[in-house]
Amino acid sequence: MSLVAAVKTTPATVLEDYRRLMQLARYRQHLPRDGRLVLKLNLSWSLYYPACSTEPWQLEGVLRTLRDDGYRDITAVENRTVVTNLIKGARLNKWFSVLKKYDVELVPLYETKWVEYRPRHDLRVLDKKVFDRVEIPEILVGASVLHLPTIKTHGHSIMTGAMKNAFGGLLKVARHHCHKYIHEVLVDLLTIQKEIHPGLFAVTDGTVCGDGAGPRTMVPRIGNIILASSDIVAIDAVASMIMGFDPMSIPKIRIAHEMGLGCGDPARIETAGDDISALNLCFQCRKSPVIFFDRLFRSSFIEPLMFRTWFFNLCIAGSAVYHDYLWYPLIGRRRVKEFSRSEWGRLFAKYDRD
Repeated sequence: MSLVAAVKTTPATVLEDYRRLMQLARYRQHLPRDGRLVLKLNLSWSLYYPACSTEPWQLEGVLRTLRDDGYRDITAVENRTVVTNLIKGARLNKWFSVLKKYDVELVPLYETKWVEYRPRHDLRVLDKKVFDRVEIPEILVGASVLHLPTIKTHGHSIMTGAMKNAFGGLLKVARHHCHKYIHEVLVDLLTIQKEIHPGLFAVTDGTVCGDGAGPRTMVPRIGNIILASSDIVAIDAVASMIMGFDPMSIPKIRIAHEMGLGCGDPARIETAGDDISALNLCFQCRKSPVIFFDRLFRSSFIEPLMFRTWFFNLCIAGSAVYHDYLWYPLIGRRRVKEFSRSEWGRLFAKYDRD
């Protein structure tokens, strides 16, 4: 059976709770201490929005545990998208102060060397229906990876999570072409990860979760739960159950389970730590207008015009205007202000903003 650790937490205890969580998940058995360890952060928006990106206490809880347990060769990485700015996002999400405290460098993947990779196992779509060849960051080859996702919905993949977190690590900025086949692409990426990483682990933050039209325009919900596992499929299955979804109804989880890449069947997942059997947040996945039209046009005859010509620059501009200059000022800023009055919001305010 696959093991997923779950710990209920509070702002006052979250750093120690992360230590307990990782120990319950036996993380040291899965991440070699004498090798390179890469923390794959999650940046879904350059602006700060609760549950949208890796939370600073999530990053600190993991880093403090790793440093105390003797892990020395640690690097944090993240990529960019056509609508995100990594440096701005790292500053507004308060990552820099945490990384500085634990002497960890943030490496932008788009500035590193990318190499062609020929998978040992057959892929479903990535090298057939999306790209002519697979290129991945050289820095990730031979390194163990620890994913730091959050619990939130996603208009393309129903829920995001540990499987989806590799989307921003193993693919270049043009990964938006994968949206049409998103679930199968995520399974392909897990196949590649199992080939190139000596260790694979995930720590998912659900202290505050995202409901509705994720991964950005969500309704923040306090969850007070954190998860950890070496089984990337199993941790997403447990996260999806907490959100109120049937894990095996989510294609990426079902396909990965059927291929033996992990366990998506709740009956075959062992949970350690706190009892979460009654935890159901009753989330509903919705699509923002940007994702709705993205999926609509990618399934139509105008897909080549919309996404493979100069016209795509107008789509990028439209997304930026909608998210940063319409939705955030009119709706998002009010929700952030409400969140700032919560205990988690007050904890966020305590982190330095560099």
